[in-house]
Amino acid sequence: MAKRAESEITIAGVRLTHLGKVLYPEQGITKQDLAQYYLAVAKRMLPHVARRPISLVRCPVGRQQRCFFQRHASEGMPRSVKEIAIPGFEDSGAYLYIEDERGLISLVQMGVLEIHPWGAPISDPGHPDRVIFDLDPGEGVRFAEVVATARLLRAKLHQLDLDSFVKTTGGKGLHVVLPIARRHGWAEVKAWARAFAVAIAAASPERYLTRVAKAERRGRIFIDYLRNDPTSTAVAPYSTRSREGAPVATPLAWEELTPVLDPAAFTIATVPKRLAHDPWAAMTRLRQRLPVARAPAAPPPKRQRRAMSLAERR
Repeated sequence: MAKRAESEITIAGVRLTHLGKVLYPEQGITKQDLAQYYLAVAKRMLPHVARRPISLVRCPVGRQQRCFFQRHASEGMPRSVKEIAIPGFEDSGAYLYIEDERGLISLVQMGVLEIHPWGAPISDPGHPDRVIFDLDPGEGVRFAEVVATARLLRAKLHQLDLDSFVKTTGGKGLHVVLPIARRHGWAEVKAWARAFAVAIAAASPERYLTRVAKAERRGRIFIDYLRNDPTSTAVAPYSTRSREGAPVATPLAWEELTPVLDPAAFTIATVPKRLAHDPWAAMTRLRQRLPVARAPAAPPPKRQRRAMSLAERR
């Protein structure tokens, strides 16, 4: 696992340098601490990250300074961080991906604090295997309301015989994730996700919206279906975030999702203690087909149906 030298350490076959570099100054978390965290969660995390195109937030000198976004290959990449040309995106350049624990630790050596995978594998990048709804609360919205919204989406999906999973995002929101069979293209999946989100928002327009404009979000929850696009990635399960507190995007069991849940409690210090149980154990085995021919939610009353029509036209 780990072998010490005078000024470096080798973890998962990766030479980790500048071990004492502080990446999260508020907690004093160093590069070595971060590498040990990712080593601990690798078994749970890799099924959702390995062999998928990834986008990265790199903060080589710590989360507060000169962070930048990267999803394409560049010079000096470790061999364990690989690249692939994606059909239809050749003009953008090769995309990055990793295959294993070694690749994950190499990202730490690169100063990566966030990992955002595609919703499709490199073997079939045109067909996603999950649908993601990002519940993003506006100003004045309590987290308990986000919890209630996630449970509402779960119930609506269950009415369509679809099982879903939930995770914290390392921020104020939640992700509701629906594993699907890789038989739908991106456009079809995004259209389905949009219809589902719009139906939910139209039934309670005072609580929800599906438009991006931040000026409209105060007191409401943005049901973001736009993550269902090849390059609009979502943060990976067990990924750290480049935010104060060293928060982690953490898979939850639905039973854990209560109004008193504190998403800030999931950090690199606490998440490894949860690994004995995997609340997303069924995620990689479950493959569901979207009920394209069926409405994603029950039709609202007449007055609310008119609101939906207005939302659809905007």
